Amino acid sequence: MKKFSKLYERAATRKGGEAALEALITEPKSGAALARIPDDRWLSAMAKSVFRAGFNWKVVENKWPDIEAAYDGFDPHMVAFQSDDDLDVLVKDPRVIRQWRKLKAIRANAQYVVDLAAEHGSAAEYFAAYPASDYIGLLDDMKKRGSYLGGTSAQYFLREIGKDSFILSRDVTAALKREKVFDGTPTSKSSLRQIQDAFNAWVDDGGQSLTRVSRVLAFTVG
Repeated sequence: MKKFSKLYERAATRKGGEAALEALITEPKSGAALARIPDDRWLSAMAKSVFRAGFNWKVVENKWPDIEAAYDGFDPHMVAFQSDDDLDVLVKDPRVIRQWRKLKAIRANAQYVVDLAAEHGSAAEYFAAYPASDYIGLLDDMKKRGSYLGGTSAQYFLREIGKDSFILSRDVTAALKREKVFDGTPTSKSSLRQIQDAFNAWVDDGGQSLTRVSRVLAFTVG
C-alpha cells in the first residue's frame, strides 16, 4: 500500500498538476455545519437517494422541485405518519416517481430520522457526531435501520450532504485492488474493515479526510 503522498502525485500527474487536481477535490462539512442541517433536509437527501437507485439520476434531478412539493418539504413526522391510503394517493401523483416500494421506503426512512432525533436530539446530531474512523459502522446502521440505504446509495447520500465519506465507485475500488487493500469482494464485512483501516491510515498519513482520500484514489484511475 503506497503512502498517500505517492497516490496524490499519481493523481496530480493524471489530472494535469496539483492545481487541477485540487479543483476536483470536494471537502466535507465540519461537524458543526452538519449538525445545523434541519432533519427535513436529511430526509430529503435520503429520499433523493432512494428515487435514484436503479433509475436515471437526471430524471430525478429534473423532477426534484415537484417531488419536494408533493412531500410538502419532507417533514419527517408527517412522512412517517403516512398511511397506506396516503401512499395510494401519492403513487398516483404525477409529480413523484410512482414506485410503491420506493414511496414505502421513504416513509420508513422518515421513521428512521424521527427515531434518531428521539435518541440524539436530532438526526443531524447523530450523523455529525459519528466518527469518520468508523464510517463503515455508519453505513451498517443505515442499511439495518433505513430502507434502500445500502451500498453506494448510502455513500452518495452522505457525500452529497457533506458528511466525511468514501464512495466505493468503480475507480476507487480499482485503486484499492491495485493497492492490495482487500481480498474478495469489496462489500464483505472483512473487506470493508480492511478498506476502513486503509482509509484511516491514509488520513493519518496526510490525507486529511476520507472524502479527500477517496477523491484522490479515484483520480489515480479515472
